Amino acid sequence: MKAGKKPLDPVVKAGLGVLFGAFCLIGFGMFLSRPDRTIPPYSIGAQEGTVVAVHLPPWTSDPEIESLIRRFGLVGRTTKDFGPLKIRPTTPDNPKGGYQQLFLLIFSDHTWAEPDNLHRYLDGRTHQIADPFLAEFEQAIRGGYRMGQHGQAGWLGGFTGLEGEEASYTVQWVFQEP
Repeated sequence: MKAGKKPLDPVVKAGLGVLFGAFCLIGFGMFLSRPDRTIPPYSIGAQEGTVVAVHLPPWTSDPEIESLIRRFGLVGRTTKDFGPLKIRPTTPDNPKGGYQQLFLLIFSDHTWAEPDNLHRYLDGRTHQIADPFLAEFEQAIRGGYRMGQHGQAGWLGGFTGLEGEEASYTVQWVFQEP
């Protein structure tokens, strides 16, 4: 006489159910929280007032940088909420919202995006100091995005100066909007 298979113990069934459910939950959670693959990976290196220095990996191509700039432009046109893009409010006391002005500088060398270098650059620009560091900083810029009361613009390449009449751009414009 053959003995048939014994049914699984209810505790074992519950344990297997929990194990299977946990794997499903983890897999579903990973799917929902996956990174956005339409833009390159980036990190915020420094933020001082309305100026933000962004770091990208050195192998990031110009088309990938352009897609990141276009994403910032889309957010600037629609919600003006750059929080999900890792940027702290640049105008926190403004009753119209925390992101009324933004000047984004994109670097592929992480040392230029560090807080000390951004501060030194902004301080040098403010006091109009003749320092070769300023020119090197501007040459290291791979692209940028500007948003303010006069519209927004995104570009690839470096520039001289931050804003206003003295700013001269040697760039490829991604977009310019009033």
